[in-house]
Amino acid sequence: MQITAAWDSRYEKKAIVLLCLGFGLVGLDRFMIMPLFPVIQRALHLSYRDLGLVTGALSISWGIAALVASRISDRIGHRQVLVVSLLVFSLLAGLSGLATSLLALVAIRAVMGLAEGAFTPSSLAATVEAAKPQRHGLMLGVQQAAMPLFGMALAPILATQLLNVLDWRYAFLIVVPPGLLVAWAMSRIIRNPVTVKGASSATRRADPTPEAHRLPSVYSYRNVRLNILGMFCWLTCLNVLTAMMPSYLIDGLHYGMQQMGFVLSAMGLGCALGSFVLLGLSDRLGRKTVLLGSAGATALAVAALSQVSSPGWVFIFLAIACFFNFGALTLTTGPLSAESVPPALVASACGVAVGFGEIFGGGVAPMLAGMVASQWGIGHIFALAIAAMVIGLVIASLLRETTPETAEVQLVAEMPPGVPGE
Repeated sequence: MQITAAWDSRYEKKAIVLLCLGFGLVGLDRFMIMPLFPVIQRALHLSYRDLGLVTGALSISWGIAALVASRISDRIGHRQVLVVSLLVFSLLAGLSGLATSLLALVAIRAVMGLAEGAFTPSSLAATVEAAKPQRHGLMLGVQQAAMPLFGMALAPILATQLLNVLDWRYAFLIVVPPGLLVAWAMSRIIRNPVTVKGASSATRRADPTPEAHRLPSVYSYRNVRLNILGMFCWLTCLNVLTAMMPSYLIDGLHYGMQQMGFVLSAMGLGCALGSFVLLGLSDRLGRKTVLLGSAGATALAVAALSQVSSPGWVFIFLAIACFFNFGALTLTTGPLSAESVPPALVASACGVAVGFGEIFGGGVAPMLAGMVASQWGIGHIFALAIAAMVIGLVIASLLRETTPETAEVQLVAEMPPGVPGE
């Protein structure tokens, strides 16, 4: 497929670096609380159900913000949304340490989720705009890998080591200075879509009429509807693991705090590698093929994880589960959403996948996992994650391929009524 405009590779590199750093800070802000849950649980007298509520509240507000902000981003430009949301959650990051009750902690995390949820779809759309079309999968994988690398690999080690010298309430402050710095850099460098050379529409059909710009038109695309359902499954698995694994390792397998922190870092390493490797691989093998393999492999890895107890094997199977699970997640929120709609609806398509996925898969699932752990024991949480991935495998089988080299005819065929070129 021909690209008629010269590609601005210098802008691509600068933009991707900044978007990686920004999404990494989102991950650090969101997941740093997870390894601290056993300490916070004792300090604030919380139950497993309460931990699920704290996790779910952030996910629900994240999802609502993603739905609203993605449409705003498509209308006014990605840069404004990115800068404002990054400023807000960076300034609010330290407030988690001020919580003295369950209600306060839930409220603080919910407000933070609004800013982080606004950042997510705008960052995905900005990555698509900055990346050369043939590198969409790879660049989206690189950008999204930053979140687990910072939030799930670095944060558990950093947080548990900081407990040796600081009270848990001060650990959250480390996000503030870098967040403000990255927000300033984004305000200077990130471009809005109309100014990007060789815009990503070069690989998709021409921009549709204003009728197709309205948000309801996003749902007329088959892949968008299936992506929403898929995100329920991928995020159910991921959030059950992130919310409950710290307590499972401490209470179920009787690990120490530092040992738990190092084992949990497997999640971040697995997720980061999965995002980078599997999205890059999907540029060659196809999005759907890689997604199907990822869903099946995740279910098998979680089943194996539930049967082992030694730190080495837990680390290995946790890393494998997260490698494939996060690959499925980033494929869905990135290429499979962005490549299924016209350029003017990219942020909206990413936003509805992230939004509804977070509200149900990210919000409801941890609460359900908390109830399961409280009622039947924390070892039963794995059944919920496995069931979600099996259902997701069925949903993935119904998707249409979206790689630029093979998908143009399919996408034109499902163009909504009234759009030129139908």
